[in-house]
Amino acid sequence: MLRQKINSRSKWFILILGFFTNALVVAVPGISLSVLLPSINQELNMDVVQAGMAWGIAALLGVFAFLLAGLAIDRFGPRMVLVIACLLAGVLGAARGLATNFLTLMLTIALMGFFTPFIPLSSVKNTRLWFSSDQIGLANGVLSLGMAVGFFTGSMFSASFIAPWVGGWRNTFFIYGLIGALFALPWLFSPSPPKAGLPPGAAVPQPAAGGSIRRIAQIRNIWLLGFGLLCFGGAIQGFLGYIPLYLRGLGWPPVRADGLAATFHLASLSFTIPLTLLSDRLKTRIGLAIAAVSLSAAGILLFSFLRGDALWGAVIIAGLARDGIMAILITMSLETRGVNPQDTGVATGFVMIISGVGGLAAPPLGNLLAPLSQSAPFIFWGVLCLFGALCLLLLDRNQLGRVKQPSTQAE
Repeated sequence: MLRQKINSRSKWFILILGFFTNALVVAVPGISLSVLLPSINQELNMDVVQAGMAWGIAALLGVFAFLLAGLAIDRFGPRMVLVIACLLAGVLGAARGLATNFLTLMLTIALMGFFTPFIPLSSVKNTRLWFSSDQIGLANGVLSLGMAVGFFTGSMFSASFIAPWVGGWRNTFFIYGLIGALFALPWLFSPSPPKAGLPPGAAVPQPAAGGSIRRIAQIRNIWLLGFGLLCFGGAIQGFLGYIPLYLRGLGWPPVRADGLAATFHLASLSFTIPLTLLSDRLKTRIGLAIAAVSLSAAGILLFSFLRGDALWGAVIIAGLARDGIMAILITMSLETRGVNPQDTGVATGFVMIISGVGGLAAPPLGNLLAPLSQSAPFIFWGVLCLFGALCLLLLDRNQLGRVKQPSTQAE
């Protein structure tokens, strides 16, 4: 009984720490690049296509990192991976402030992008280890809420307040990097997860890397979830990176342009927990996921022809489901039949590898259309998002089960 009470307190500590880690180590430093790009463009003499490449390049090494991250998390456990990933992501995030030209900026962004995927994947693994089936959707929702809070804070304050206060975009990256590296300390001293279903003192079985990858690669729904996230995440990534440049091109003052971009994240964080709570109470999450992705597509498409204050409504529609749908789709990958508890890191990494291709390709591809029309990229990203909803429609609903935790799991 005492052990269950300790585990119950520990799991909420782990979840709260994961919330702040996602917010301050991953989301704030990541999204700050989008709103700082106009200043970076001017200083480094970059054009709009190069800006799109800089915004999407983090996904390049991230594509390769996701599977490695999943294997490392399943093999060594999420705690030690988080310690190392926070330290390296912080240092390399700060290194972006040392960039002297387009190539060095791309290099530092890409290197940071290699280590940041280890952090949210480790947090997802923690929810699988610490939380029961009727709580796992909410737990992943809290982690996504951390991302949403970080995205909102970073986009709202990085360019308009933090950068002017500390002396420019370089010092902003230095400060964010220091904060990220410091998060290695609380993870170093965090409690170890319970060994669910094992006798006291028993060793946790370690999966064979090749076997895990082969098992996961044979599951059709995992591929479809990955392609769904590829389309959805790629569309959102391109959309968010282009908004500050687009609005400034329309003559919007920087503070107002950043405020509209931040409204996307405000809408997202407001609906993350309601959406994930609702998904936990439905018999199947798939219908809610399809509706949410379609809503985001509609909001992005509205940007192609709306102007003025109407854009505030469009950005709210686009952002309502962003972080909620990420939590729901990741939870669905954990619940897919054939995904064993020891394979959850690989399964999540596999899905994120596929989705990372969208984050890499969608921003520059959309930006290439900007010379045709300033609003043309929004049509590309909106249609791409609709293809994500189509992928979810093709899922085999009979293979979308619910995770059952062993009775020894702390509640």
